[in-house]
Amino acid sequence: MQYAILQCHCLHGLFRLLYKQPSVLKGRTNVVTVTPWLAPIVWEGTFNPLIVDSIYKPMHLSIATTVFAVGKYVRFLRDFLETAEKHFMVDFKVHYYIFTDRREDVPAVVLAPGRNVTIIPVPGSNRWQEISSRRMEMIQTAIENQIGKEADYIFCLDVDTKFHGRWGAETLSRLVATIHPGYYEQTHEHYPYERRPASRAYIPAGEGDYYYGGATIAGYVRDVHKLTKYCREQLEADAANSIEAAWQEESHLNRYLLYNKPTKILSPEYLWQDFKAKNNEVQIIRFSQVNKNYAEVRPNVKKRK
Repeated sequence: MQYAILQCHCLHGLFRLLYKQPSVLKGRTNVVTVTPWLAPIVWEGTFNPLIVDSIYKPMHLSIATTVFAVGKYVRFLRDFLETAEKHFMVDFKVHYYIFTDRREDVPAVVLAPGRNVTIIPVPGSNRWQEISSRRMEMIQTAIENQIGKEADYIFCLDVDTKFHGRWGAETLSRLVATIHPGYYEQTHEHYPYERRPASRAYIPAGEGDYYYGGATIAGYVRDVHKLTKYCREQLEADAANSIEAAWQEESHLNRYLLYNKPTKILSPEYLWQDFKAKNNEVQIIRFSQVNKNYAEVRPNVKKRK
């Protein structure tokens, strides 16, 4: 077996990292690992975590992480935080920004050194669609008021989720999107894009790359700020014309990313759904949306009889 050596810097000087020599002939063959615009698609088996960590950890990066725990969704916050502390950006400085209307229900979770929480009060709503749509505005404002002064990268994640495996520096890039687990096997004519020309989220038939999930958005703080500002403006323009895009901010996100290509794409390993089993493509589940009764947690969804 052949090995390669990487010389790295640490607090005590240089150290040498021994790892298996990479190959240009062998690797994942059952999935696509690079987009037509040469952005990597991150799957298990496409990166060496030891090498990635040895490059990024000495940079002492600060990672902002936003999560919205509004209304009954606060019940998901403990599992989100506790599993994040086990798997998400371990040994990095992580600052969780929790947007909530229920400060008193935010759980006290033991955090690793260098990791902390800031609670940002936000109003509740009688419509889950409004909560979803206003997320872009609130993230934009938080970046302008605080996060932009404190972080290098930002991850905007949904709260009704859990971490199950490593989520590390392999996910860092200028603008990061995640392939939606419900559509990664589909062609774009089956994507739930906004198809009404009257909406600012409109994507014409015959166009599209991938369908990206709104539950995970990431990148440099300035690039995510640009994205959230764009989506807020488009949402407001639609609202002024009494239009609500098919999937609120996710529809505007997909339009933005169609014309502003992400520099890295995360595979569905980084946004799975608990009711789906692993398969030949998804060999490890790193982050998933939990099963839930939407009628129970969303304010304007009718309960089934």
